[in-house]
Amino acid sequence: MTNRRTFLDASGHAPLHPAARAAFDQALDEGWADPRRLHTEGRRARALLDGARAALAAALGARTEEVFLSGSHTASLHAAVRGIARGRRRVGRDVVVSAVERAAVLAAAEFVAAGAPGAAPGRRVIVGVDGLGRVDVAAMADAVAAPGVALAALQVANGEVGTLQPVPAVAAAARRAGVPLLVDAGAAVGHVAIPDDWDVLAADPGDWGGLGGLGVLVVRSRVRWSPDWPADEDAWFPGGVSVPAALAAAVALEHAVAERAAADTHRRGLVDRIRRTVAATVPDVEVVGDPTDRLPHVVTFSCLFVDGEALTGELDRQGFAVGSGSACTSSALEPSHVLAAMGVLTHGNVRLTLPVGVRDDDVDRFLAVLPAAVARVRDVLGVRDL
Repeated sequence: MTNRRTFLDASGHAPLHPAARAAFDQALDEGWADPRRLHTEGRRARALLDGARAALAAALGARTEEVFLSGSHTASLHAAVRGIARGRRRVGRDVVVSAVERAAVLAAAEFVAAGAPGAAPGRRVIVGVDGLGRVDVAAMADAVAAPGVALAALQVANGEVGTLQPVPAVAAAARRAGVPLLVDAGAAVGHVAIPDDWDVLAADPGDWGGLGGLGVLVVRSRVRWSPDWPADEDAWFPGGVSVPAALAAAVALEHAVAERAAADTHRRGLVDRIRRTVAATVPDVEVVGDPTDRLPHVVTFSCLFVDGEALTGELDRQGFAVGSGSACTSSALEPSHVLAAMGVLTHGNVRLTLPVGVRDDDVDRFLAVLPAAVARVRDVLGVRDL
């Protein structure tokens, strides 16, 4: 056991970027007032909020008026699916999703497909993926071309296994069918270049070094939508958000984009090392996801005859914070719907999401203790001599 802690679970909760912390502290002094008010303090807060939205828009390839801020990434995804499906309810109620979308998208699609009491129900159409977690483009194209589709949703990359999705090809199919495409970029913004073939985009500041408790939703002006919640001055997310958190998110994203090339090279090399070493040193292990066409900082593997919760606990005692189960479901460590859809091993799963600035020697230490940690967990379960 060691007293030194190493954080390798940055999915959605990356360490706060130092520049974002400085911006947050400044905004606490200058942007604490209600930005809806007309007095000097309110106007100052409004200026900071508008500046944050403009900076986010520039980084995401959108116009400022297309950027909306919510209380969380989940809130953004729920609102997008609900609002757009309602706006296109005369077309139909079907929502097309890939099998590996995060739970928030799957749940929202099921919710809107069910419809209001007495209304004609729709369908949540789930499109399968291959063994790397990549959606079947032909099947997705067929699904969005069917009559009655209100919305399609596809992630930029899977935050659990790292595999990049064919967003441009799916976007082209959706455009031909006249169906808006919601792109979940929650695991990707700040880490890889984002395709611009989308109608709606959701992003998570907590994933790129901003604060948690904030979400970003970008809705192209051409998209038809209708709220199923009460009207408010902030049309998408009534009540507004924290101005300091918004400013911190914008500053963190500017730095993440500027530093992306160097961070990509460093973390991609570490992930390659992890993939090779785990496969070579841990018996009966399956390293999953695309080995090359992937996020630079995510690696997942599953160990046969190992309980995932027990393994994360053992690694935590050794000083390593890692993820397990699914990055896209609850913290209950239920079997991952992502891994199940891929047809790979779902038990004994460990997910590493390397933060920017992760040290090589911390990864080396993790790789050194992992085989013995797996062996100890297996020994407790009575599994030996693999």
